[in-house]
Amino acid sequence: MWIDSHCHTEDDDALQRGRAGGVTHFVVVGTDLETSTKAVETAARHADVFATVGLHPHDAKQLDDEWEQIVALVDSPKVVGIGEAGFDLFYEHSPVAEQSVAFERQIRLAQERDLPLVIHARDAWHETFEMLESVGVPRRTVFHCFTGGIAEARRALSLGCSLSYSGIVTFKNAEDLRAAAAVTPADRLLCETDAPFLSPVPLRGKPNEPAFIALVGAALAEARGETVEAVAEYTSKNAIAMFGLS
Repeated sequence: MWIDSHCHTEDDDALQRGRAGGVTHFVVVGTDLETSTKAVETAARHADVFATVGLHPHDAKQLDDEWEQIVALVDSPKVVGIGEAGFDLFYEHSPVAEQSVAFERQIRLAQERDLPLVIHARDAWHETFEMLESVGVPRRTVFHCFTGGIAEARRALSLGCSLSYSGIVTFKNAEDLRAAAAVTPADRLLCETDAPFLSPVPLRGKPNEPAFIALVGAALAEARGETVEAVAEYTSKNAIAMFGLS
């Protein structure tokens, strides 16, 4: 049995296929006001779905227009985290200065509400670590879709963060990522699909779904020299602890 600790799936049929594939809980993640609202609504419809609310770095330019309404959503039933929030300098759809303001505000919100912080970091390790070290790391913090190598993993772990691995761990050219997965302590490792993005091998090019999470887990098991059953058990336990799932 699996927990998909990070997906963007509101479709009831996809959720049902996930259940058939062994997923017991889904954390549906907000990236702006619209998707955060949809995540909250999806969680309200399903006992096994939980929501996060936040502003993705791509959408940081919307902070002034959406922030108060996003904060109001935090009080909705079954909201279990803030984000995804952080830096994305690969695309830089929002200026880095605006990403910085939005990230800091979400870190502080997670601290104030004692909720997990879900981090997005792409081509921005220096900026991300600098912000966390400056503002402080919330008690529960996870790097979603972690893409770093051993050095980045160890620095994130030294700050008390957990690392969540996605279908990228199955990609042929992801040797550094598999090496990072191999050194991540079992109690700090989560598993996700990031559906509908980043479908694992051999399904690349198709829309991703929570039902495909077992392929991610199998790649993690191979990288770590463990059984798939062991990975499913401890990643599920870690997700329950991270997000307070029931």
